Amino acid sequence: MSEKAVLNIDGKDYDAPVMHGTLGPDVVDVRKLYADADVFTFDPSFTSTASCESKITFIDGDKGILLHRGYPIDQLAEQSSFLEVAYLLLHGELPNAAEFTEFEHNITYHTMLHSQFDRFFTGFRSDAHPMAIMTGAVGALSAFYADSTNVDDPKQREISAHRLIAKMPTIAARAFQYSVGRPFVSPRNDLGYAENFLRMSFSVPAEEWKPNPVMTRAMDRIFILHADHEQNASTSTVRMAGSSGAHPFACIAAGIACLWGPSHGGANQEALEMLETIGSVDNIPEFVQGVKDRKYKLMGFGHRVYKNYDPRATVMQKTCHEVLDEIGHHDDPLLKIAMELEKIALSDPFFIERKLYPNIDFYSGITLRAMGFPTNMFTVLFALARTTGWISQWKEMFEDPGRKISRPRQLYTGAVNRDYVAIDKRG
Repeated sequence: MSEKAVLNIDGKDYDAPVMHGTLGPDVVDVRKLYADADVFTFDPSFTSTASCESKITFIDGDKGILLHRGYPIDQLAEQSSFLEVAYLLLHGELPNAAEFTEFEHNITYHTMLHSQFDRFFTGFRSDAHPMAIMTGAVGALSAFYADSTNVDDPKQREISAHRLIAKMPTIAARAFQYSVGRPFVSPRNDLGYAENFLRMSFSVPAEEWKPNPVMTRAMDRIFILHADHEQNASTSTVRMAGSSGAHPFACIAAGIACLWGPSHGGANQEALEMLETIGSVDNIPEFVQGVKDRKYKLMGFGHRVYKNYDPRATVMQKTCHEVLDEIGHHDDPLLKIAMELEKIALSDPFFIERKLYPNIDFYSGITLRAMGFPTNMFTVLFALARTTGWISQWKEMFEDPGRKISRPRQLYTGAVNRDYVAIDKRG
């Protein structure tokens, strides 16, 4: 006999099936509750509501677990590559050698943008935020690649997925180069995904660009660690937009817009701004005491989902120190502050007891700064990486035969029925 939950409403019992996932808590299915009992459930921000069924990513925040298709994030970040993880998220299994070669070729040969697309960037002010450019540019892709916007065609869905994963680094690099007044750099088919992006972001015509294996690997890991994170705000936005049948370029643009919010994608930028506010290593004791006295807000420590250590932070911490050792960080006062604050956070009982460990945003912000990216590019890089998760979630939703347009309900607390009164008769 299947399990069920029994809800008693006004003295009458209503049965609700209990669903079991392969991991995580059981779920009470309330889809028929409104039809049967004429009531809704109330769950602001949907923090206790499963909005979909998914096989892509699993998080256990209490235990500090993050799995992509069953694979632990630390194993993927240490042993895999971003494109291999992208294939895994899209298709459900790690590719064999032949599958990966074909996938890598498909992505590599979609990295170019239509020649007319570059004119799109010049329509923005030179001081426009790169995220503003990203939001507009990704939405505009459908005007250039309308041949892959039929969401009912599996082949077109696949082509649009490849195009988005491939073109996002090109768009992000152009947004960066445009913001600093440098000429655009075209992708090269003989370079890997992360290396290509770094070259497009930092090379200039006046001199030959030389790749740095440490930076390339760090960039690739950052992409892996941000690739997907279950049903967060931006992913849910992409799914909700897609539920109407919207094409993926529009849905990913919606996801980017949501990610732009400081409570979501701006956390690593806020962590860096906190370090700037501290100003000096000498001010750290006063700042730490201010945190304990709740005078100052601590950014980049702890996590809303992970009540234990953020599993991504362990890999990001290692990557951060590899980058700092490579470039020599001794002359950067901000990085000195970060390293000292890290030592205190990992040893001070106040932080340890409250599990306020440095999270991925703390380490990624430091790392990206050390690599040469300004803070206004941090969320852009987040969006670049998360596009893989977004399009995988979008694809999974479209492959679900039970897909319906999203339509959340509400608890209405406004005025009851009123009669209209002409303006000359209103008091």
